[in-house]
Parts: sequence; C-alpha cells; structure tokens
Amino acid sequence: MYEYIKGNVEFVGPEYIVIENNEIGYQIKTPNPFSFSPFSGNKITVYTYHYVREDNISLYGFRSQDEKALFTKLLNVSGIGPKGALAILASGEPSQVISAIEAEDEAFLVKFPGVGKKTARQMILDLKGKLADFLPDFSPDLFTVEKHVAKAEIDSALDEAILALTALGYSEKEVKKITPHLKKEQLTTDGYIKLALKLLLKR
Repeated sequence: MYEYIKGNVEFVGPEYIVIENNEIGYQIKTPNPFSFSPFSGNKITVYTYHYVREDNISLYGFRSQDEKALFTKLLNVSGIGPKGALAILASGEPSQVISAIEAEDEAFLVKFPGVGKKTARQMILDLKGKLADFLPDFSPDLFTVEKHVAKAEIDSALDEAILALTALGYSEKEVKKITPHLKKEQLTTDGYIKLALKLLLKR
C-alpha cells in the first residue's frame, strides 16, 4: 500500500522510529531503529512494507529497496514472521545470511531468535539460489561500527542497545552473556547494537 514515506525523523526508540510527513507521524518498525539516529530532525526516505494480519497491522521500514525486498522474501518462508525477519536483517550482514543459505549452513541460521532447525531448513529450501542478486547492492558502510561517543552518553547508549536487542527477540540470557564485551567499548547505541549482533552470531 505504501511504497515509501519521505519525511523528518522525529523519534528513534528501541522498537521503531517515527517519520513525520504532512503533520502525520508514522510509526515504522525497522531492523535497527538507532541506525536512523544520525538523521534525527532531517528529511529522509524510508522504504516501507505494510503488514496486515487480523492481529497485527504495522509498517516496516528500510534504508534501501533491496533491504525491503530481502525482508519480503524472508516473510515468504514458512515459520518466519516480521519480527524474525527484522532480527535477521538487523545483523547488518545480509551477505553472511545469504552465504549461509547458499552453503546450507543451518548452524549459522539457527543463531537468529525464533529460527530453529526446521525453519533454517525451510529458509534453505525456499531461498537457495534466489538471493545472489542482493549481494552487490548492500553497502558495507551502512553497517560499520562507529566509535565517536562522549563518555557521559555511554551508559545510556548501552541501555538503549540492550532494549533494542530484547525487542528483536534475543533472550535476557543471551544478552547478559555478551554485555561484558560491550562494556569494554565506547560506542553509539547503533554501534553497540551492531557489535552485539556480531558477537551473538559468533556464538
């Protein structure tokens, strides 16, 4: 229904962002909301997917059309809902996901929240050989961990990152396991999330 929304980034939280367009604020769920923090108050284009079910009507948003397309392909896999698809995309490493599917690496795929062996196998069956076109279009610059944070902001950024990881479906136990590693760094919220996801996928 909505191909994209162009407007100002008015709010960034652990689960969603708010884009204001013509005095209407659109609540949009994204893989990593805090990746939009640098654009707060600025006008951007968010490519959207309108998800409609009896118990859930939501807007999901992405930085690029390719990210949105990969999200829709993941949704077509039995056992993967929008929350699971967001968690997979939030890793910021779609090339790893695609490579794991092509290599039939179930052990890597089951590291994502909500993905068990059955769902991992279904991902491979449904998507193998159908995702190669996405690889050249994802810019690694979108997923670089940045280290430019004032010391006073570090604790708040880490707390926000933990909330975002929980919203993606990672358990408290999983997050606690990597928290000591995160505390060694001085990052933005976005940076903590990206580092945390890299650590979680190396388990």
